[in-house]
Amino acid sequence: MAAEISRPVPLLEVRDLCVSFPSGGRMIPIVEHVSFTLGEREILGLVGESGSGKSVTAMAIMGLIDSPGVRITGSALFRGQELVGLPPARMRRLRGKQIAMIFQDPMTAFTPVYTIGWQIDEQIRAHERVTRRQARARTVQLLGEMGVPDPARTANRYPHQLSGGLRQRAMIAMALSCNPALLIADEPTTALDVTVQAQILELVRSLRATHGSSVLMITHDMGVVAETCDSTLVLYSGRVAETGPTDLLFAHPGHPYTAALLASIPPLDGPRPERLPTIAGAPPAPLDRPAGCAFDPRCDYVHESCRFVPPPLIPVGAGQEAACVLPTEGRPLSPRHVAAPTTQDAPA
Repeated sequence: MAAEISRPVPLLEVRDLCVSFPSGGRMIPIVEHVSFTLGEREILGLVGESGSGKSVTAMAIMGLIDSPGVRITGSALFRGQELVGLPPARMRRLRGKQIAMIFQDPMTAFTPVYTIGWQIDEQIRAHERVTRRQARARTVQLLGEMGVPDPARTANRYPHQLSGGLRQRAMIAMALSCNPALLIADEPTTALDVTVQAQILELVRSLRATHGSSVLMITHDMGVVAETCDSTLVLYSGRVAETGPTDLLFAHPGHPYTAALLASIPPLDGPRPERLPTIAGAPPAPLDRPAGCAFDPRCDYVHESCRFVPPPLIPVGAGQEAACVLPTEGRPLSPRHVAAPTTQDAPA
């Protein structure tokens, strides 16, 4: 008998994750059957429009959803340890030490009545046996590594005294203060100007080299994914629409939603379009999801078979899967096939 080939255990393995919230006497599914793996030193992009379930997925993994009556099922294995249902005391030992998160708005994530340095010091002292002086030295070092000017002085400032870019850098420093293996970055470039965005993305890319971290990058910006991520998971209305290596997914999208997102990126060369293509309509509310494919009302390729049962993920390339019947129909799909906006779509 041939010897079995051992495969490396992924850092994070999420399987069939579902999150439902109670409303009006019933459970409303927000995230449905989401599965993905994140390897060591890998950057995975979790992309989709607002309301697609990206942040809820991350919060469920981090154990930060404490709404009364919420139901979380499925599995999230971190280095073989189950996170779903993990007792709060054990989760707190992991959170901040081995799994850290950069929140979308650092102004609200930081406590306004304490200095930046005090808050970073507190996290270091909560997880490591160090003195206050050692924790402050580590804080100043991290702020300097994140490109914060005069880090010793900045550590004594309050969040409202820093610019958006400096607050985001301080948030990254706090997340990295205990050298976590997994960093979840929830829209880390939101509301920042393009220059600061580029600097923050460069910091994220350098994390695996300098700290050995894996990154789950949550964003709605396909341009950010293209610059930063090794692989991509596209969410739509709480379900996985497509997943695969970023270069293959961008070159040959297998789902109309992915193609439409890519078509909305301004071209870097060639003629400049007067208007970028848009996706007509809006994602359905959780209570109004179609019985079949959730993208059905907005899709230019919808079939009768799409309307009854959500299509499963099927292979469309090497390591690439899409929840769409088009690949089995043998019909090509690329951003150029997405219809340009009509005069009816034009703003008044």
